[in-house]
Amino acid sequence: MREKQLAKWVRSVMKEQRRHQRIRFNVLPQVRIGQYGVVGTGELENISLGGLMLRTELLLKVGQALGCEFVIFDSPLIDMTAVVASKIGDRYGVRFQAGPISEALIQNAIDTALTTGQASVLSINDLQGRKVMRIAGGLNGGLRNDFMHSLTKMGVDEMDLSGVTEIDSAGLDLCRIAVEQHRVGIVSPSSCVRALMAA
Repeated sequence: MREKQLAKWVRSVMKEQRRHQRIRFNVLPQVRIGQYGVVGTGELENISLGGLMLRTELLLKVGQALGCEFVIFDSPLIDMTAVVASKIGDRYGVRFQAGPISEALIQNAIDTALTTGQASVLSINDLQGRKVMRIAGGLNGGLRNDFMHSLTKMGVDEMDLSGVTEIDSAGLDLCRIAVEQHRVGIVSPSSCVRALMAA
């Protein structure tokens, strides 16, 4: 009985981690927002199933509801109600009030963007005492800040690039910095990473 409870708890923790995994974009999608009759636009910096981070000149009120609609590249229009959770300068953290249909639309849009390399996710994992940076989706300049923070502040031993679906010259430069300046090993490079490194 206890093993079943433990397994259920582990599954719920993993689901929650996936829910809040931030997906970043190299080219920022536009988002249309409105609060108390004031409508404006912004740029979608990152998204998860739980919410998004956007940049806008519109002055939004923290703790209050807003409407937002956006398209993640070729996805259908996603239109939902959310709550402004935080503000730093012109950046706002927004928490979704999504139902199952909206959540499914967001998940499908994220999956497609990662598969086509238009979006990226970077995570740091401990594996037998070694820190492994895992990257999925596009490996490009849009990841530079997170990538360099992980290298310089967190310490990385290896990079798992098996989930990279597209890499450009900026992404290749990041790999060179990791290998040459920080002595990070590359494990499991995807076929597109191997092809660019061999060119």
